[in-house]
Formats: sequence, structure tokens, C-alpha cells
Amino acid sequence: MAESLVKMENVSYAYENKQVLSHVDFEIQRGAFIGLVGPNGGGKTTLIKLLLGILKPQQGTIQLFGSPLNKFNQWNKIGFVSQKANTFNRGFPATVYEVVSMGLTSKIGYMKFFKHKHKQKIMDAIKQVGMQDYIYENIGDLSGGQQQRIFIARSLVSDPELLILDEPTVGVDTENVQKFYELLHHLNENQNITLLLVTHDTGTMTHHATDIVCLNKTLHFHGDPSVFTNLSEHDLSHFYGHPVNLVTHNH
Repeated sequence: MAESLVKMENVSYAYENKQVLSHVDFEIQRGAFIGLVGPNGGGKTTLIKLLLGILKPQQGTIQLFGSPLNKFNQWNKIGFVSQKANTFNRGFPATVYEVVSMGLTSKIGYMKFFKHKHKQKIMDAIKQVGMQDYIYENIGDLSGGQQQRIFIARSLVSDPELLILDEPTVGVDTENVQKFYELLHHLNENQNITLLLVTHDTGTMTHHATDIVCLNKTLHFHGDPSVFTNLSEHDLSHFYGHPVNLVTHNH
């Protein structure tokens, strides 16, 4: 039986009087590649903040790697990549190497000198995402897709076992989106990194994920991508709270 890295039981959360999550039961097993989909305002960002310890559940329990959330302290096991390609300041004066090295500061502290083993980890992380030819390039000179690879490398340098990505392909062109998914597939299959990807691109997601999770305040679906793809328009509209069509892409 696969190890459970994340286990949420009966989790609810509200902002003032607005219920965002209601009685959510959710589990991520080691080795999974989970696509988290659902409408805007459906609670996806709140769920991520709960998993990252930014928020605390108002009801229910969360376990991370077998430990209760309030006792969990091995945060280096969890990497996080946000929508940086859409918001990153292109004038930021830092090279690819320098940006990736920032991922080690939580381990060795600020104002500390990198040892040879740390420098090697930085180089290895950059190679993992296929950006070794851009090590000394300014991060602002890269395309959106290339920048996202670097932000993944920044997370990988601390050896995470679970990588959470919040709509990382926003602002990335179609060609690079496909390459990005291929990279994620490689990390999951060959590097044994468990992935949780928040996305609106349900069509592409179904070709790469091992599980699809549809969240709209409650968990409406958690299962095989092929099953999700064959859901009726009536079911999808019920899950999303409005009419929706699922478009698939045969890459």
C-alpha cells in the first residue's frame, strides 16, 4: 500500500462568513501526479495554503508525512511553485544560478557561504530541468516557460518529496506548456517526486496526471483521468456550478 504524504479529513475553512472549503476529505499518496481543477473561488488556493501551513483548518485535521499539521516541521520535504511567469519582475538583477541558490537558504541560512556540495546541488537542480546552458543568464532575459523551469529548480534544490504547483503555466505559450508538462512527467516518473498541480487546463492535464481532483468548496471528484474525461456535461456543470465543456487535446 502506497504511503500517504497528505491526508485531510473533514476539513472546512471560511473567510468571515464566506465558506470556502466544506468537509473536504483528500489524500495524496507517494508517487501520484494529481491535477487539481475546479472553478475560480472554489477553494483551490485555500487548500494549498492549508497544505503549506499558511492557514490552519477551522475544522477537521491535516496530516503531512504522517505528522499532524501543528507538529510538522520538515518543510523542506514540500516544494512550492507559484504563478511566477505571469508576475515576475523582469528587471530583477539575478542570474539563473543565483535564483536557484535561493532555494538553499532555508537549509543553510542567510549570509552563509556555499560549500562545494551546495554548489553541486544547485548545478544538479538546474540540469534536472534542462537549463544548464543558461546558468549565467539573467533570469529576466528568459521566456516565461524557461523562468518556470528555473523556479522548479529552485524548489528541487532542497530535495522535496512533494512538489505543489499553483497554475504555473499562466502566461506561458502553447509550445512551452507542452514541454513544461513533459518536464513534470519526467520528475514524477524518473525522479520519484509526487506532484500536486493546480490548473484550469483540464484537457492537457488528463494526459499526464495519475489522478484528477475536482474541488468546488467540497470534493466532487477524485479519480482516474479517463473517468473524468468521460463525465457528462451535466456532471461537470454540477461540479463547477455553471455550464462547462471539457476540451481534450490529443498530443
